[in-house]
Amino acid sequence: MIDDSFIERLEEAHEFPGPYTLKVIGEQTDSFVATVLAALQGELRLSDTPEHTLKSTPNGRHVSVTVELTVESAQQVGSVYTRLQSMPEIRFLM
Repeated sequence: MIDDSFIERLEEAHEFPGPYTLKVIGEQTDSFVATVLAALQGELRLSDTPEHTLKSTPNGRHVSVTVELTVESAQQVGSVYTRLQSMPEIRFLM
């Protein structure tokens, strides 16, 4: 659950509506990237898969998915984080 202080910090650091970069890190599996992108697409009600870049760790165990999103509000960012935090495959969100 996202608290009010998180929303306040987002509003101080970012201008909304506007771009927001999100990085999601998890174990590199056959479904990790697709699961993350589907969650973002569903939460933000996007008609297409969001543009993203991938970077694997040197040992190939983990992968980061970086997505540049266009968001309407800090609350929308909070809802994205809440949805992603519920996914056990995710190890780290930035």
